[in-house]
Amino acid sequence: MKDKLKKIIRSSIKEGDLIEEDLINTFEIEISQSTQSDHGDFSSNIALKISGKANIKPLKVAEIISRTIERPKWLTKIEVAPPGFINFFVDDRTKADLLTSILEQENNYGSFPTNSEDSILLEFVSSNPTGPLHVGHGRHAAYGDSLAKILRKAGHTVSCEYYINDSGRQIDILVLSVLLALINKKESLLTVPAACYQGSYISNLTEVIPKQAIAEINKLSIPGLKVKEADEDREADALISIIKDSVGESIFEEVTASVVDKMIKIIKSDLSSFGVEFDHWFSEKTMINHSKIDMALKKLKTKKALFNKDGATWLNTTAYGDDKDRVVLRDDGRSTYFASDIAYHADKKERGFDKLINILGSDHHGYINRLRGGLASMDYNPEDLEIVLMQFVTLYRGKKKVQMSTRSGEFIPMRELYEEVGIDAARFIYVSRSYDQHLDFDLELAKEQSNLNPVYYIQYANARICSVMKEIEKKGYKNDHDLGIKNIGSLDSKHESELITMLQKYPDIIKTSAEKESCQ
Repeated sequence: MKDKLKKIIRSSIKEGDLIEEDLINTFEIEISQSTQSDHGDFSSNIALKISGKANIKPLKVAEIISRTIERPKWLTKIEVAPPGFINFFVDDRTKADLLTSILEQENNYGSFPTNSEDSILLEFVSSNPTGPLHVGHGRHAAYGDSLAKILRKAGHTVSCEYYINDSGRQIDILVLSVLLALINKKESLLTVPAACYQGSYISNLTEVIPKQAIAEINKLSIPGLKVKEADEDREADALISIIKDSVGESIFEEVTASVVDKMIKIIKSDLSSFGVEFDHWFSEKTMINHSKIDMALKKLKTKKALFNKDGATWLNTTAYGDDKDRVVLRDDGRSTYFASDIAYHADKKERGFDKLINILGSDHHGYINRLRGGLASMDYNPEDLEIVLMQFVTLYRGKKKVQMSTRSGEFIPMRELYEEVGIDAARFIYVSRSYDQHLDFDLELAKEQSNLNPVYYIQYANARICSVMKEIEKKGYKNDHDLGIKNIGSLDSKHESELITMLQKYPDIIKTSAEKESCQ
């Protein structure tokens, strides 16, 4: 409907000779749906926009446009309102036809034709498999999944991806945490370094350690594991080295594979139960094994985009808009997380995706220019990457703030939250605020059965509609679909008209939300 109105307005501007023809397309014609029925169904402010170029007062411009419009049959009236708005009134028959169309299309109503040449890779959540997903990850999951559905509805081809950080130091620390928990199950002999992960899930992960590995771990010298370091990270790293040297790299890798596999299964299960599915789970370890990082660095070296400083190898990301250059190889020869990011995002483009969207936490603000710089250095358009920075979630139980710390094991798992308040309530609240706004999640309000809880209000409305339909059947009335279609024009009361107008907005809401990459 909006597109039809834009077309006839553009023709009217041309017909009225208001501005030069080559200027007409430089103005965006905005069509908004009226909130008050006496202002019509749609309104445009185009007269206010072009009055300067036309050198005519906005109200006069609006009058000229309204006079020269070739009014189609579905428009009953066109009115002009100060200071220069044009209001359009749609006839009831057209509104009734809309309902017929909705009933015929069912779930396809509001869908746009799929553009197979427009492929989007949407990456979200991508939490390290070092612990269960918490309430903050829940916001990323709900938002990312909802955005994917909106983009698909708007005609985009979308693939959802979860990047698994299953390699590196944090994974080693996870395995160390599990091994120390296993050793301390017999007798609490070892102090767990502060850098290690805590929580009941660590103890549970000891159950997946292979028997062969347990036998080797039981041979470890307890006194030899009592390391004293002033720095907590050095203490953890020293313990990892001792255990690897004592049991062997192969045993440590065997434990790592079992622990990480279990954590990924837990994460997948939590997301699936929450209604979130991914098309692809991308393993960092697999990328390393396929030499993707080495190949990316080799390409950058060939391009002379790398330089050496302080024993490390750097990428000149400032040449691509970053605020400072970034290390890709440490002085000990190990690649950095940034090197992995470069290889991963280059791989995304190599797979043929036109646009990349990453949903990251708001603390990743500095990643925008460096990731785009990394893409540019690999000869890809940095504008192909868009980063959505998701603000944090603060959890409340009534007026009391719930304290959380993932490292110490003091956090509310995402599964625990949605099992307490319900999946629909959790997802609704997560997407109820814009991603760039902080979210206060009140557990008590989410469960409250009153109009103060917006989720309950919506669920109650649905329940009432279902109740009315059942009551119709009890009274012997027949829900005749074909007869209803024939008499659909009888829905002409004020409230019925307002409801139809709201339904009419749905396709435009989908289109606008997709353009803004927003769930609001």
